[in-house]
Amino acid sequence: MEELVMMIDRQFWAGKRVLLTGQTGFKGSWLALWLTQMGAEVSGLALAPQTVPNLCGLLTGHDAHAGGGICDLRDRIAVAALVARVRPQIVFHLAAQPLVRLGYRDPVATFETNVQGTVHVLEALRVSQDVKSIVVITTDKVYENAETGRAFVETDPLGGHDPYSASKAAAEIVVSSYRSSFFAARGVGLATARAGNVIGGGDWAEDRLIPDAVRAWSIGAPIDVRRPNAVRPWQHVLEPLAGYIAMAHHLWHDPASLTALNFGPDHASAACVADVLALAVRHFGSGEVVLGDGSDGPHEAGYLMLDSSKASATLGYRPLWALEETVARTMNWYRRLAAGASARELCIADIADYAHGLGMDVRQAV
Repeated sequence: MEELVMMIDRQFWAGKRVLLTGQTGFKGSWLALWLTQMGAEVSGLALAPQTVPNLCGLLTGHDAHAGGGICDLRDRIAVAALVARVRPQIVFHLAAQPLVRLGYRDPVATFETNVQGTVHVLEALRVSQDVKSIVVITTDKVYENAETGRAFVETDPLGGHDPYSASKAAAEIVVSSYRSSFFAARGVGLATARAGNVIGGGDWAEDRLIPDAVRAWSIGAPIDVRRPNAVRPWQHVLEPLAGYIAMAHHLWHDPASLTALNFGPDHASAACVADVLALAVRHFGSGEVVLGDGSDGPHEAGYLMLDSSKASATLGYRPLWALEETVARTMNWYRRLAAGASARELCIADIADYAHGLGMDVRQAV
């Protein structure tokens, strides 16, 4: 992990102008906090928060809203104006329509946001003279999934059975085109990051396992589970965020070295939905689970797992927290928030613990 530790470093990030799209979302709020704690000048580009409550709103201060930037990715003119104003040196593009089931309900908006929205961001950056490093976040669902039970590697074929997955696979092709057509010749690093199912405190999105469970159990209701046997690459939100931060740093110094990286947990953390909920009940303290038979709702993959060997070899990336610790930390976050703890302090404590686990001087990370 030595190389990873070197790239999560206040000395590098302090004063860097960073554009973070999707800063009002779950992962974006965590990343905005972490980057600003390291001294980065973070500006945002996103829709207003989509849930009540939301982590962005709970993180009071500059890093909660990451410089404002309420903007629809589908508005090309507004995106271009914001990028021109910010003049970012480093970009993390997280903004997206991120939900599989919403993709079925509104495929047009899903493709417009995830494909054309990515075009709008990259087109605005194409004429920027300041940008040096761009990380576009997609998903583990960009791969053509034949349900073989094998973990995906970066060279596997892209695909997408459902609109969300297809839109993210299409965004990968957009990134590849812009890299080879425009950015490579200028020495600008542009690569995609593919992560699995992230959990952690502060997520209240619909149709996500832990938020649905917390909502139900907090009012004494059961959670109904559609596909209890579906296997996913569960990981704490800080795991892929550490990878994104390291990836952006790496691209700054070696822009031609990366095109795409997977960030997933160890294979031991691949678990079915029912097993994750059993851990969640234990660490939340109570909760009822009603298991379905897998027949309800539209198609979703039965098995997803990522091979992160390339990120390990390139960045020194290693998953730090095993599944039980990941679930325990997540449920503890929600319990402590309900008991009156500060969301900001809970997040900073998790970041500090994560940095310490990596062997870092915590003062360099928070």
